[in-house]
Amino acid sequence: MTAWVVRRPGPMATRPLERVRLPVPEPGPGEVLIRVEVCAVCRTDLHLAEGDLAPRRPGTVPGHEVVGRVVAHGPSAEGAGPGVARGPSAEGAGPGVARGPSAEGAGRIAEGARVGVAWLRSTCGACRYCVRGAENLCPYSRYTGWDTDGGYAEYLTAPEDFVYPLPEDQPAEWLAPLLCAGIIGYRALLRAELPPGGRLGVYGFGASAHLTAQVAIAQGATVHVLTRAAEARRLALELGAASAGDAYGTPPEPLDAAILFAPVGDLVPVALAALDRGGTLAVAGIHLTDIPPLTYQRHLFQERTLRSVTANTRADGRALLEHAARHPVRVATVPYALEEADRALADLAADRVTGAAVLRMGG
Repeated sequence: MTAWVVRRPGPMATRPLERVRLPVPEPGPGEVLIRVEVCAVCRTDLHLAEGDLAPRRPGTVPGHEVVGRVVAHGPSAEGAGPGVARGPSAEGAGPGVARGPSAEGAGRIAEGARVGVAWLRSTCGACRYCVRGAENLCPYSRYTGWDTDGGYAEYLTAPEDFVYPLPEDQPAEWLAPLLCAGIIGYRALLRAELPPGGRLGVYGFGASAHLTAQVAIAQGATVHVLTRAAEARRLALELGAASAGDAYGTPPEPLDAAILFAPVGDLVPVALAALDRGGTLAVAGIHLTDIPPLTYQRHLFQERTLRSVTANTRADGRALLEHAARHPVRVATVPYALEEADRALADLAADRVTGAAVLRMGG
């Protein structure tokens, strides 16, 4: 099969991705083999390619926003039913078991079914974080396109318990960005603790931000977008933002909450200063450049809060997909053939993508 691997992490100008031929992978116990229809391109893929995110294995196939169809099953995992991800147990005495979104015995996903694969690939299911519903913090969590090969390929495998059933009546290009950009943005919105009818600031306006802004607007929020790209500001206004200005500018009113999507630490004090009393800034990315010194009185006093967002839970994924089914969002996409994956990442690095880039198999 055709695939892309991160061969030599570095700036996109150094061509860190290499197009290769790989054997079609074999699904392991509790896994499914998926033929990829579309894989959206995430900024995390760019961080991995450029070395901001340290590779966990050589020659990894990136990509974790996959829409595809199940074509084969691996053997059932011994003693735990279908679809089990294994990892160290909470006591460190052997494998733990992570059960899926519907562990009540829904059975195997049928061959031919349309499914989505997201960033979170597996968790141990036994540690104190998993037990309390915070599986995104599991120390043994593994990630698609980082710990294992992802969706910049014609096929990939995934634990059956960690894939999402997807509707047949929506285009794959519409669904794919929801599987990370949408899910992470949804969790960031929860972490920002926006009050009902509140004023939300969105810093940066790429794939995740343009979806999250629509979710917030559907919930009754007033959204102010702050981003450097003129085309992104135009899109923000088209999608219903109350204002769209420069990333380092001042929003027209104090913010009850803000989400930083741009991986720019310099914007942290800017966004904190824009918050009203009691406001929260959530940082949505997996990578952020260094944050400059903060002044207590200007940036944190009056109970302003700064918090990070780490991965997602499967509950977040289900909630976002259910919301999108009830309140369909506009997904702005820029299509590329699989053979153009390196160009897609280069365009993302140069801010030439408005919305989400998506890789389509077979052109």
